[in-house]
Amino acid sequence: MNREGFPGLVLNTMKNLNMVMILYLTMVTAHSLYGYVDENSAMDFLMQVKRMPMEPWKLPVLSIGLYVCLLLLLSIRCQSKRGFLGKTVLELGVVFAISSVLNFSYTGMALLIIADTMSYFSDLKQRVLLVASICVVYLLLDYDLLSAVRPILSLETCWGYYGRETRSLLLGIRNILNSLNTIAFISYAIVLILAEVREKERILGLNERLNTVNQDLRAANEKLEEYARESEKAAETRERNRLAREIHDTLGHSLTGIITGIDACVMLVDVAPEATKEQLKAIAGVARQGIKDVRRSVKALRPDALESLNLKSALVQMMEETKRSTGVEITWQIEPALKGFNKDEEDIIYRIVQESITNAIRHGRADKVEVGIHRDYNMLKIHIEDNGVGCSKVQKGFGLHHMEERLDMLKGSLSYHGDHGFVIDARIPIRWGTEEEND
Repeated sequence: MNREGFPGLVLNTMKNLNMVMILYLTMVTAHSLYGYVDENSAMDFLMQVKRMPMEPWKLPVLSIGLYVCLLLLLSIRCQSKRGFLGKTVLELGVVFAISSVLNFSYTGMALLIIADTMSYFSDLKQRVLLVASICVVYLLLDYDLLSAVRPILSLETCWGYYGRETRSLLLGIRNILNSLNTIAFISYAIVLILAEVREKERILGLNERLNTVNQDLRAANEKLEEYARESEKAAETRERNRLAREIHDTLGHSLTGIITGIDACVMLVDVAPEATKEQLKAIAGVARQGIKDVRRSVKALRPDALESLNLKSALVQMMEETKRSTGVEITWQIEPALKGFNKDEEDIIYRIVQESITNAIRHGRADKVEVGIHRDYNMLKIHIEDNGVGCSKVQKGFGLHHMEERLDMLKGSLSYHGDHGFVIDARIPIRWGTEEEND
């Protein structure tokens, strides 16, 4: 229990009151005994009390000395319950000795021990048992009870030296000091009880808030688990779509090149056998590359070209192979170095160019394709235009749909039209700086 603040102030007040009370009783009693000697009435006094009183000068010396010992014991804070019980027994012994010096006319020091016990023990059962035991000892120190067992010099007899009115005044002062000590003790007990009640209320409030927090955490955990399940399903869906796009782009690009090349071979086989052989070799290379890309796509890997080359080199290689296998004239202009993109970004840029060329050849039947990649401040722009048949009303198919999905992942945009041939414009925000890099 915290002994600072108001409880500590009350406890110090009790200690000071007991000091004043002991000094008051011993000094008045010593003055009375010396008065009997001075008036030569000591023999009459001794015949009246039937026991030899303590020498007057010893009364304040012994009582104050013992009281200082009591204060020292009270200041000791024991670390164990057994040590505290031993200290309490010593304190009660000192209180008994002080009370004996004072002829058991005052036993209020025991209230100090009770107050110390109340502040030391937090367990209610232990506190009640120990306080009850001290109260029993306190009651046994009562003058009337002990005087029935052995002769004790009463305070009224010792103070018989004074006149009736003076004696009444002195006894009244004693009663006031005794009452003040009792009031201080009661105040101390009330303050401790109120502090414990507030502490219990605070703990109950904390427990209620903790229960509320736990309920909120459980609800949040349930929502998080539900969100995790939904995210897992969404991730599975995205992965399936991604694999579908990879296979579509890879097979579509490779098969388009193979079909176009074979059509060219059919026309050349009779008039130019050697050119047909070279064309078939190019078609075989495209087919082998397509198989590699399909295998990697199934394993959720990147295009084979991006595994061994940088993005710009992979794009150039892809367009050169397409030219050789299909005979389509593909021209390109790539201004930035295309450095600083992460693997997912490189993959998306590569697939957009690949899919656009594939659509131009497959659906537009184009024989010329222009590819332009340049940078406008912090925006990468991809422009792909062909001279194919075009279409006035574009119906978005699998390829265009997947292009838009890929660009959405990069916060980019896609626009297209088919009025004269087919034109695709893709815009991709650049996150790797604002300074333009050169090849």
